[in-house]
Amino acid sequence: MLHARGGLAAALLTLLDACRAAPQSNSGTRPTAGTELKSLHGSRQLQGRFLHITGGSRHVLLTCGTEILTCALPDIHPDPFFKTYSSTEAEAACHRKRGPAGIYGAETSACDSPFSLVNETFKWIDEHLKDSIDFVIWTGDSARHDNDEKIPRTQRQVVEQNEFVVSKFKEVFGKGDNINDTDPTNDFTIPIVPTFGNNDILPHNIFLSGPNKWTYKFLDIWRNFIPEEQRHQFQQGGWFYQEVIPQKLAVLSLNTLYFFDSNSGVDGCANKHEPGYEHMEWLRVQLQILRERGMKVILIGHVPPARTDSKLSWEETCWQKFTLWERQYRDIIVGSLFGHMNIDHFMLQDSRDLRKDTKNGKMGSAMEFKRNDVPESSLENGEVTINSASDYLIDLRDSWAKLPTPPKSKKKSQSLAEYIDDEEEDQLSIWQWITSKLSKSKKNTKGRKGKDADKKKRKKKTFLDKIGGRYAERYSIAHVAPSVVPNYFPTLRIFTYNISTLEGLIVSAPAGSPPMLRDLSGAQTPLVDPGFMDFSDDRAWEEEVEEIIAQKKKQRRKERQSRKKPRKYKFKIPQEPDKSAPPGPAYSPQPFTLLGYTQYFANLTHINNDFVVSPSSGSEEPFQSEDGDDEVHEHKWKEGKHKQHQGKKPRPKPHPKKFKFEVEYDTRSDKKFKLKDLTVRGYVDLARRIGQDEAKAKFIELDVTDGEEDLEGDDAFEDESDDKDVEVESEDQDDEVDTEKKKKKKGKKHKHKHKHSKNDAWYTFVKRAFVGTMDPREIEETFGVRPEDSGERHVTMEL
Repeated sequence: MLHARGGLAAALLTLLDACRAAPQSNSGTRPTAGTELKSLHGSRQLQGRFLHITGGSRHVLLTCGTEILTCALPDIHPDPFFKTYSSTEAEAACHRKRGPAGIYGAETSACDSPFSLVNETFKWIDEHLKDSIDFVIWTGDSARHDNDEKIPRTQRQVVEQNEFVVSKFKEVFGKGDNINDTDPTNDFTIPIVPTFGNNDILPHNIFLSGPNKWTYKFLDIWRNFIPEEQRHQFQQGGWFYQEVIPQKLAVLSLNTLYFFDSNSGVDGCANKHEPGYEHMEWLRVQLQILRERGMKVILIGHVPPARTDSKLSWEETCWQKFTLWERQYRDIIVGSLFGHMNIDHFMLQDSRDLRKDTKNGKMGSAMEFKRNDVPESSLENGEVTINSASDYLIDLRDSWAKLPTPPKSKKKSQSLAEYIDDEEEDQLSIWQWITSKLSKSKKNTKGRKGKDADKKKRKKKTFLDKIGGRYAERYSIAHVAPSVVPNYFPTLRIFTYNISTLEGLIVSAPAGSPPMLRDLSGAQTPLVDPGFMDFSDDRAWEEEVEEIIAQKKKQRRKERQSRKKPRKYKFKIPQEPDKSAPPGPAYSPQPFTLLGYTQYFANLTHINNDFVVSPSSGSEEPFQSEDGDDEVHEHKWKEGKHKQHQGKKPRPKPHPKKFKFEVEYDTRSDKKFKLKDLTVRGYVDLARRIGQDEAKAKFIELDVTDGEEDLEGDDAFEDESDDKDVEVESEDQDDEVDTEKKKKKKGKKHKHKHKHSKNDAWYTFVKRAFVGTMDPREIEETFGVRPEDSGERHVTMEL
């Protein structure tokens, strides 16, 4: 009997190894080193990394000892009117008056990015990333905010600023040997996948049904990035996809402005006449085709699907469909990446929040959802403010506190994945198994140990049922990167993903698109249409948009008054994964699974070098004063950490240090988030720990030294990461100042002690959300225990 059991275990292990080694269904033959795939970007060897930029961030992907980097750039917001040493007050917006705005930007303020910051960011990418990433994800907002009444935004400015960012991509990733090439998509060394931001159009937030002037114009601006066979779809609604690893991995660029709760020009995703409905249908069809081709998918967009019990950023009908689509195509979706919110965080989409009608292919109108118990918008005029961000993060924590908790384990430090995969609790020892069998044959009863083991199994099964099985398939994850625009500090993120079957893969020049994807309409889609290209009369365009919105409101009122019963719209439910299909790359480690990311930041306080401590006096260097009004007239506007210096000029001329990005944290070596990889169950475990930190209410005293209010110097994040590979550069003339500065700070304690835990997940989550720009006092004040009904105010932060 013992021999039989051992033989069975050995056979199962052998079968498991064979399954892991075998290629997945529809995936094709495993490529060997040197294998070539067809690409639009010339011959190149796969690196395993990509950049995500959204206003200025990047992501990296890595795997099984082989790195794959992706660059993701979020929310850049270049501002051609930015003036160094201008005021950060609301009425100045870093455009005039004297104040603390540094040469590379006014960190922690509401000002946009100077061109110097954009130039240096792309220069750093050129020097440190250019040859080590496979593709770039660019999640929108490449035009400045409309934040200055004296210099209102214009359509031409929006176009020119987006063209400027495209020119920076050309400087870094453009080919120099294809001047006479007639194919615009063959001008870059790697794929670059952009998406619309809510400030990439005018008026901001309002994106009307397509085709419209913006889809036509951006078809021209992004002509290097949109494949020929995708141009018709992009012209229709601003969505498309690109095979960043041909025949293996596609990035789908979603136009989230059609889902955006602040876009009053459209009306959700239920009515088939709405662009949101059409967009979701396009997404369903493309995901099904890509599944049938054996490909994996990354979804990108600008506005993330934020949704808590009290706040949301997407119209509810769109959130319902998107969450259903993610669940039904969980076998091929690698993950989803967004920008817009500027705060570094993640969110869980819970499939149990899907309504019964949604799961049955029926949905009420967007109007009906808004009339019922749908949360209010989490944004103010489409943007995230410091107040809304704080409320939103607290809402996230409160919702995560309700996540299912695994049964207690003997191993206190055991992660959720380790608990689920630990088979020791699921089986008896060999001796216990033999004893129980003998007991059964004699008494048909089990020993106490056997009963305890069965009880543990039942508890574990109950828990797994609650989270959607051993891979937590009840949930999906959205990654939200912080921005390049220095609302906090400028950031970049590099994701690493698994390329365990793709080592040595070389992608080369194209040999035509797959037949099913070709545009069958005949002639090539024109890049411009003169009828849509008038961008000179801003007032006329705004009046036209206002008229369309007014008509839409009138139509909604008429519909509401004419119907006695709410209308239900039917839609096609996507196919579920095949029952024999293994868990997808977001749930179980396999090719293209996200393994981790490295979060970078540029410490502008240190780099601008305007507010340093004098070695002789120990105080800030003197300012050249000018009379000015220091009052803040608009509470929603952020003047930044140096607001006390309004009306003053820090120096006769800028004296910056060398611009660089440094590591803030790396999830692969991070001891605080404890993410072994970026699979869903790892994030579910992290979210649960963040939520439980509130319930536990741990308080640990920390001494706060004078001058710790802001992150400064090269060692600002020295306790956050063990990463030693990042090049650190500084000017020699500044080293002595920094050394002296640290000496003066050392040992000088504040009189008061603040109760925080640097190791608790909630505290770390909040600190990183704002890229380390909030000191412990600010975190305590903003995220402290809420006032009780009795009126008692707790000022200590709840961790």
